[in-house]
Amino acid sequence: MSQSSRWTSIGREILFSARTELYMNLPFLDSALAALPAADGYDTPTLATDTRVLFFSGVWLAQQYERSRANVNRAYLHTLFHCLLRHPGKTRGRDADLWDLSCDIAVESMLDSLDYRCLQAEKMSVRRQNIYRELQDELPVLTAEAVYRHFRRTRLNSYDCATLTRVFATDEHTLWYKEDDDQQERHWQQQAERTQTAMETVFANKAEGGQAVREQLAVSTRKTTDFRAFLRRFAALREEVSVDADSFDYGYYAYGLRHFGNMPLIEPLETREVRKIEDFVIAIDTSMSTSGELVRAFLSRTYELLQENTSFFRHFNLRILQCDDQLRSDKNVTNARELAEYMEHFELIGQSATDFRPVFEHVDRLNAEGAFRHLRGLLYFTDGLGIYPKKRPKYDAAFVMLEGEAYPDKVPSWGIRAVISEDALSVE
Repeated sequence: MSQSSRWTSIGREILFSARTELYMNLPFLDSALAALPAADGYDTPTLATDTRVLFFSGVWLAQQYERSRANVNRAYLHTLFHCLLRHPGKTRGRDADLWDLSCDIAVESMLDSLDYRCLQAEKMSVRRQNIYRELQDELPVLTAEAVYRHFRRTRLNSYDCATLTRVFATDEHTLWYKEDDDQQERHWQQQAERTQTAMETVFANKAEGGQAVREQLAVSTRKTTDFRAFLRRFAALREEVSVDADSFDYGYYAYGLRHFGNMPLIEPLETREVRKIEDFVIAIDTSMSTSGELVRAFLSRTYELLQENTSFFRHFNLRILQCDDQLRSDKNVTNARELAEYMEHFELIGQSATDFRPVFEHVDRLNAEGAFRHLRGLLYFTDGLGIYPKKRPKYDAAFVMLEGEAYPDKVPSWGIRAVISEDALSVE
């Protein structure tokens, strides 16, 4: 047996031992562990995955095992959690180094929250503790998406990114950066749902035990909404002065012109029924949970989608509100030119705590004063955390949140909840 084959054999034995120990201690991960078998054929210095198999370095595993079995167990789960949270499939359009770091912080925070002897390796470093404390002060759940946006907001420089990577990195992410695989995405979505269900059973009626894991899985397994289709529900059916080509028969029209001179048999209808936006409110949560860059992306995409198929009447009544714990701005827009100008000079105002009530009180007052003819609904861009009105408004209210940083369970029963992917904010 060659030296390379010998190390491969040793690595397989170590992984088999680790998987058995994890099976025994964390039974809720049995299906997920079985879904990521060990394999060779890719030269990695540590561990790596293409979401189908787990590649490994036998030498590295032997070194880790010699130091502590817990090191191998943690490394195994580190890569497995990346797959369960579908981190490899969410890399498109993101800064690769910053996304890698954010994913590593997310899964390491989960591992550090699990109180199992088989996962207790070396004492947590002061640097790691400080990072957790800093992030937890800002983010309720340390998902990779939330951590990534936090670092984007704080403009983490490349030196600090590299320094933190050394603190949190375990496996290699090179195989992530390939073409998207929808089948694998669905596969790991199903595995995450199974794991979440198993954890809820194991930890039923217990306040402790895997809370961080359950929270991240809960955020990860939420289904996203088709933002384009979602906006259509706010369009009102109205008559508009225009030729209705669908109701007009050109055959009869041409027949009349040919046989009776300039006397067509049928005149085109002067109005048609269309679904369009007339009165609408967009509210922006300007608390510390959002950023100007993110809000601009949301407004740009919403504007682009509402423009499709002339979704706005030529003259409309759009109010764009900004609010954190109080109303900060109310911009009234009545045509496409004003909307484009507002987008060009948009500036985020606020950055305090979140209270949704001032927006609804303001809109209710405008409605009572006759500022709207037919208010179809209110679209609130937020993370879902804040103080809500106790009563349902007289119009539809939808709370739009980004996947990975969304808390739709906090939305009252009268609110419409929409969790959208970050890709949905990309203007096509």
